[in-house]
Order: sequence, then structure tokens, then C-alpha cells
Amino acid sequence: MHRNDGVCFTSSSFKIPLSPPSQTLASPLSRARHSLFQLLHSLRNRSLPPTTSTHSPLLCCSSLSLTAQTYNLVNAPLLCSASLALSQLYSPDSTQSGSEVPQKGQSTTTGRYDEERVLISEVLVRNKDGEELERKDLEMEALTALKACRANSALTVREVQEDVHRIIDSGYFSSCMPVAVDTRDGIRLVFQVEPNQEFHGLVCEGANVLPSKFLEDAFRDGHGKVVNLKRLDEVINSINGWYMERGLFGLVSGVDIFSGGIIRLQVAEAEVNNISIRFLDRKTGEPTKGKTKPETILRQLTTKKGQVYSMLQGKRDVDTVSTMGLMADVSIIPQPAGDAGKVDLVMNVVERPSGGFSAGGGISSGITSGPLSGLIGSFAYSHRNLFGRNQKLNISLERGQIDSIFRINYTDPWIEGDDKRTSRTIIIQNSRTPGTLVHGNQHDNSSLSIGRVTAGIEFSRPLRPKWSGTAGLIFQHAGARDEKGNPIIKDFYGSPLTASGKPYDDMLVAKFECVYTGSGDQGSSMFAFNMEQGLPVMPEWLFFNRVNARARKGVEIGPTRLLLSLSGGKVVGNFSPHEAFAIGGTNSVRGYEEGAVGSGRSYVVGSSEVSFPMLGPVEGVIFADYGHDLWSGPSVPGDPAGARYKPGSGYGYGFGIRVDSPLGPLRLEYAFNDRQAKRFHFGVGHRN
Repeated sequence: MHRNDGVCFTSSSFKIPLSPPSQTLASPLSRARHSLFQLLHSLRNRSLPPTTSTHSPLLCCSSLSLTAQTYNLVNAPLLCSASLALSQLYSPDSTQSGSEVPQKGQSTTTGRYDEERVLISEVLVRNKDGEELERKDLEMEALTALKACRANSALTVREVQEDVHRIIDSGYFSSCMPVAVDTRDGIRLVFQVEPNQEFHGLVCEGANVLPSKFLEDAFRDGHGKVVNLKRLDEVINSINGWYMERGLFGLVSGVDIFSGGIIRLQVAEAEVNNISIRFLDRKTGEPTKGKTKPETILRQLTTKKGQVYSMLQGKRDVDTVSTMGLMADVSIIPQPAGDAGKVDLVMNVVERPSGGFSAGGGISSGITSGPLSGLIGSFAYSHRNLFGRNQKLNISLERGQIDSIFRINYTDPWIEGDDKRTSRTIIIQNSRTPGTLVHGNQHDNSSLSIGRVTAGIEFSRPLRPKWSGTAGLIFQHAGARDEKGNPIIKDFYGSPLTASGKPYDDMLVAKFECVYTGSGDQGSSMFAFNMEQGLPVMPEWLFFNRVNARARKGVEIGPTRLLLSLSGGKVVGNFSPHEAFAIGGTNSVRGYEEGAVGSGRSYVVGSSEVSFPMLGPVEGVIFADYGHDLWSGPSVPGDPAGARYKPGSGYGYGFGIRVDSPLGPLRLEYAFNDRQAKRFHFGVGHRN
């Protein structure tokens, strides 16, 4: 959370005052009963004329004090305690009337007087000097608050006490004293009140992250008006709610109202004093020595020293550390620091094993013939925490009937000393993949494969929230081979397989990619733009420009989800024919074999899907796809699409099911195309 530099606040320590014993309710309530008992007794037995005793204070005086009671981060409303101070004025001869003061232990008499009623002829509201209030609206507020006290009504002590509290609870008055005046018409009950001051200014101390505009909006309507403590309590609750909604450790700890109508708010914000990493043993949970360097973890955190601690920000930091892939468990424990108003953060982490061997399998979508020809097996060694700096090394081998990929991949997810979170990846790869996407369906049933040796380096970094960018430089040495592994330069139809006319094409490619991701879910919005530029450093190296873009948008419609996607691209210059855009297949236009719609220098493919839940992890899907090569097939060297009579455009539609699994969604789809052909498609993971 950024500090608020738009307004100057002062920060000060605060103390929680304790109420002195004299301000408790028990003693004042006892004195209130005592006062009323004396009045009731003297009224029944009075021998003096009415003019002898004209004023007799009755019941109690309720005064308001504002105190900061409990440091409660969840709900800390303005705490108001109404203390009752009682007094009684006796006439010079009051002790001669035979009245007796109730003594300790006279509970029976106390209860009787507490419920005894006195007839009140008139009820008025006056200021503390007994004069009319200057503001009639405040007088009406007090009278409106009364419930039991009405003219020509018989009242008990309890009822008068409750109405005193109702006047105070209206929020406009700081004190209220009920006074009984004996007149010839009967007893007049006067509530002597002291209105609060008018609000003319605000001083806020200790609020470093609370926006000044929030305070201005909260107090704007009250400027120049009598301070209403109920409204002030609501404002304080809204301030505390602002902190709570953002997960910040902060609240209003004290309130003062000074002469001149100045309100001072004291805000306590818990600043981060220190952040430490504690490694725990996976089995015992006891502290242990970790393999990861603490600074590698600390630099991932957005929470910094001196900030007001935010639980939401802390949760995001926990998620960030978890996504490093090094930890089996991560948690943050805030603890009180030595300095008042500060917290120390301890991040407990449990490390995973840092490396090991693995084996698995998969399916290649580029192979369409043979019952097992699409199956591939894999074997890999990976180390996810080289040198304790979260650097990753992966050495893998994938092998199928035709496919084979050997890859060495080294990634530093955050280059040391870089403040932009730039990552670096070094790739060395030797692969052989089927050439059927562009040069398949040969009449002699022979097959060919494309061999590539690739080496390159890429740098990636976040550009802004939800946006990331990648730039790199890649060298590629690629060519075609027949079934026996011999280099070839033409296919069965005489179409060239390389751009240079030699067995291999060499290219140095500068790559740039920009990606936007919404929430990260498959159904969320996504946009990706990719550009590759061939650099003719050597005369025989290829010179071309290739752009590709993909967009996706998901819309929830009740229990169903509509997913729309669109992709397109274009390549200009001298490029290898097997690098043409292939259209058709499981990840393109379903209902066609891989690459069977066409291959060209340009393309566009659109798709729409409606998915709906069925049973547990199973969901159904209805889809429709369309693809077109934008009449660019003949411009590919040798026109391999035209030689194979590919239509250049086509659509497919169908239905299927998807099942969630540890490997990702398992997709089984049945599709029809515009040429009345039907085809099953099976895939693992989301469509590209």
C-alpha cells in the first residue's frame, strides 16, 4: 500500500486511558436513587409552603467521555460511556421534615422507592443555566428523544434515567441533568442539557495511508453543524472499515473534541518493523537450515519494511512465493515488535526436494497415421533451485516412432541486481518432428521429418499488470529427412523442402512477444502478439518477417460458458516451406486431419465453443471452427497445398466431453466438416 503524500499527517504514540473508579455507574446510580428517595419522602411529608424550596435536583446528570478502550482490529467503534453524577440541594429546613436518608442494607425500601411514581405536570428542555436553548432544533431533538417523560404523567426513577440516556444517545448533547421544580401547578421536570460544539476543523494524527479525500468526504456534510456523536461514531466505523477492507492493520485509537469545534482523530497503524524467513522441517515441523538463500525469497515480497502491514498484500506474497515451485508450504505470522505500533513478520516455509528424475508420456498431434504412431515417451532430469537462487535446469528427452526432442533448458527467473523482475532462459535443442502438416499425403506412402538444431537466449519481464513481454535471439539449422534419415531437398511432388535449395536452411531470428492474460483461467480473456525477424548476418541466411496474433474471450452465461477465439498470421520474405501456416486439426479446424485445410503465407482461424457441466469433473462441449489461408497457398514455394488439392478453407462442427485430470483436461471430440467427413479428435490439455 503506497503512502499518502497528498496530505501531511503527524504520527504520535497513543495511550489507552483507564476510567477512574469515581466514573463507574454503580455509585452514581445509588446516589440517584438516594436523591429521588429524599424528594419523594419530602413531597409526601412536606410542611413548608411551596415557595420555600423551589428547585430540587432530581435523579442524575449524565455526562459523556470518549475513551479508546480496546485495540480491536475487527470492529472498534467509538466507545461512549455515560457516567452519572448525582447531587442534591437541600432547603435550609429540609432535614427538619423528618426525612430519612436510606442507609446501606435497606434494599426493601430502595426497591419500593425505585418503583414509586411521581406525578409530573410539565416537561421542559433548558440549557445548563436553566435558560431556553438558542437553537430550537436542538430542543426538539431532545424532546423527540424522550419516551416516558411527558406532561401529566407519573414517572419512576428508572424511567427518568432511561430518558436521560436517550437524550445523550441522540448524539447532540455532552451532558444532561434532570431537575425537579416544585410549582403551584405541580412538579415541573426540566432537562438541563449542554449541546455539543459546532464542527469547524479536523486534525488527524498517525494516518499515513488513509487518503485525505476519504476523510474530507466523511466530514464534509458536518462542517458548521453541531457535532453529532452518533454520526461521529459512524464515521469512525467507516474509517476502521476502510482499513479492514484492505486488510490493513489500522484503526482509530482515540478521539478528542477541543474548544472551537476541532476534532482530533488519533489513528494507530501497525508498520512492518522486520521480515525474516524461517525454514521448517518437512517431517517434524521444527526450524531447520534451508537450501534457498533468504534474499531469493525476500525479493519476491511486495511487503517492505516501514509499510503499514496489509493482510491481503501478505496473502499475495504467500501466493508469489508458492509459485516459485520451491516450497511445499508457505505462511506469514505477524508478531508484535519491540516498538509500539509495529509488527515483525515471520515467513515460515517448508522446502520441496530440489531436483530429481522423472518419466512420462504423451501424444503428438502432428502424427495422424498408425494406431500407436502418435504416442511419445519422455525422460527428464530437473533441478529447480540451483545455487539456492531459484535457478532451474531441465534436461529432457522425448521419443516416439517419428518424434524425438532432446532439450537442455536453463532459466534464471529473476536476474540478480535487476529491479524489473527480468528472467533469462537459455535453450539448446535437437528435434525431429513430422513434416506431414505441410508435406504429408505422399503417393508412395513415404513420410518425411523435419530436423532442427536450435540454440538461443530469451529475456522476459512483466510490462504492467497482466501484461508480459519476451525478447530473444535464436539460431536455427533446419532441413528435411526421409524415412531412412537421409537429407532431401524435394518431396514426392517436386516441391522444394528448403528455401535455399540446400539440404539445410540457416537462420538467425530476433523474436518479440507480448502477452496479455486476464485471470489466468482458460475461460478468461487473452491476447498474444508474436513477431519473428530473420537477420541475414550471413548471405545464405534467411531474411523474412513473420507475425502471429491470438485472442480469446470467455463469457459466463448462467451455468454455461461461451468461449470465442481468433488467430491469424502472415509471413513475408524468404522462408522455409515447412514453416508455412498449417490449417486443420485438433487445435485448428476440427473435422479435418492435421494441416488438411491448407498451408499458406497467411491464415485466419476462428472458433466458438459452448461448454456446460455434466457430472462431477465431466463437462460437455459444442463447438464450431472455421479456417482460411486467405488465398496465400500458391505463394508458398512449390505450392505444397495445391499439389495435395487442399481446399484452402473449411469449417467443422461437433460435440465432445472433457474430463479434468492431473495431466490437464482430457478432450474427446467428434466433429463433422463441410466435406461430409467425420473424425474423432483426442487431446490432452487446453487447445492452443
